[in-house]
Amino acid sequence: MNTYRILTDSCCDLTQQMADELELIVAPLSVNYKGSERKNYLDGRELDSKEFYQGLRDGEMTSTSAANPTLWQSFMEPVLKDGLDILVLAFSSGLSTTYNAACIAAEELKEAYPERKIYVVDTLCAALGQGLFCRYVANKKKNGATLEEARDWAEANKLKLVHWFTVEDLHFLKRGGRVSAATAVVGSMLQIKPVLHVDNDGHLIAKAKVRGRKASIQALANKVGELCENPSEQTMAICHGDCIEDAQYLAGILKETYNVPEVIIHVIGPVIASHSGPGTLAVFFMGKER
Repeated sequence: MNTYRILTDSCCDLTQQMADELELIVAPLSVNYKGSERKNYLDGRELDSKEFYQGLRDGEMTSTSAANPTLWQSFMEPVLKDGLDILVLAFSSGLSTTYNAACIAAEELKEAYPERKIYVVDTLCAALGQGLFCRYVANKKKNGATLEEARDWAEANKLKLVHWFTVEDLHFLKRGGRVSAATAVVGSMLQIKPVLHVDNDGHLIAKAKVRGRKASIQALANKVGELCENPSEQTMAICHGDCIEDAQYLAGILKETYNVPEVIIHVIGPVIASHSGPGTLAVFFMGKER
């Protein structure tokens, strides 16, 4: 019997088909793009990815807006009115206020619907790592997990969802304050590629620097060998900033080297891409630790 629904936000970077198959409700964040023509677009719904990435390459400036309490309430309240409880799996609080907004919305709605339960989990995940995590929790629900069992599994396992990625252009990280201007200029000249991950606090942390694109992709694959538990028995995910060939190349390494049976590949949505840029490549999997 379906007694609750799982909600997440568009930073999960799942396609609508994926979300529908998992019975997820996805609240969209917004992107300010080509502001002189139109202010805000809904993430993952209103922007063609090819056009958006070309705009980034052409120097188009973008900014993003977190989901606010009012937006969350507009997605939560219909579920509550249907007599169902809610489990929210929110974008990392280390990167956005989206989780805090969901908490505010939940507290306000609990007063209006005291008979209903609303739990909000800070996934500490991002991009398709968040999407993969939602997939795990949704499958728990499909296999009969109660609301509390699904929540408890999410809290107990979120720090096992490993995020590692690299970027093609350091200037996007510079714009977001992740690297200095000098580092961006010198790194770009020398073809230095940072290898980064999302840590236990949900923050973006640079961990290594390698020279050249192929070396950075191999560094991501090496992290699977270092941190993954049972790679031949789990689904992994790769998201990319309009560089599908690199994503497929990485997927080939994972399948050949570690016998990974399934690799989900999807383009990074506009909200995340606004801060990481074209050419970003990330791999996500369950591991011993982040």
